[in-house]
Amino acid sequence: MTDFATPADLARRTGAAVDAAVGSARDLGLTVTDAAVLHDLFSVVVHLAPAPVVARVPTVLPHTESLDALARRQRAELDVTRWLADRGTPVLEPSPLVAPEPVSRDGFSITFWQYVAEDRDREPDYLANSESVADLHAALRGYPGTLDFLSAADPDFVAASLVALERRSDLLAAADLTRAQREWKRLEPLVRSRAAFEEAFPGVDLQPIHGDSPTANIFSGVDGDRYSDFELITLGPVEWDLAALGPEHAEVYNRGAQRNRLRPLHDDVLRFVDAVGMLRVVATLTLAPQLPDLVGYLMPAVELWRDTPFAGD
Repeated sequence: MTDFATPADLARRTGAAVDAAVGSARDLGLTVTDAAVLHDLFSVVVHLAPAPVVARVPTVLPHTESLDALARRQRAELDVTRWLADRGTPVLEPSPLVAPEPVSRDGFSITFWQYVAEDRDREPDYLANSESVADLHAALRGYPGTLDFLSAADPDFVAASLVALERRSDLLAAADLTRAQREWKRLEPLVRSRAAFEEAFPGVDLQPIHGDSPTANIFSGVDGDRYSDFELITLGPVEWDLAALGPEHAEVYNRGAQRNRLRPLHDDVLRFVDAVGMLRVVATLTLAPQLPDLVGYLMPAVELWRDTPFAGD
């Protein structure tokens, strides 16, 4: 296939995202003279120096997501992070210098955040982070915003991607695709329906959860750790936030849960979220034309998935 973005394509996309962020910031009254890209993968993250503001510009998006849908997710993220910050939970929070609302410009939907200096010399401690996720869950339990059930699983994207992969043997082998489609047929009803989930897992409570592996989304600031990247905030079982991390992380999470008087992780629900998470990995292969390096990131997980039992067994 020849539809993969080239390095020149990626550079143009990054440049366009930076220009949109700078233009929007100036329209909002911020002084920007020395914009610097801090991160560039699924989003371009730009420090709008000298303003103490960071713009985040999503650039690699599922083909099923419109800019309106993205803006709805961003509003939920801005709302929950502001709510958490107001209650003393350490988060990367919206910038107080602009309205907490996504800004649309040049085909991008942009959010603005308070700049926090990063401790780049600190290596993340993922086990400690997993225990800390229980603290975040305890804080989120009182969040009053309305959230959809397991929207972080994005079942429309998974379903559409498994169809699209029928035409992409360069991304996924036919045997792998057949297995993924069979697993999705069993799992999809529990992802799409809260009632079906609750019937399958009676007594497992649901609550606001981070939605996007918070263990890997804790920002090491020079002033301490902060929870970040709530783009997939959702209502679901706490197990979703520990998907695919394994028993050692589950054990330390349970220690944090006990400290916060939360329930321990449910083994059957963990198996369910692990299986759904792996199908999201498979589905994410369809984003590789937008971000070619994804193939190298995702294929080791796909190879591990091949060796796991079929999710419906």
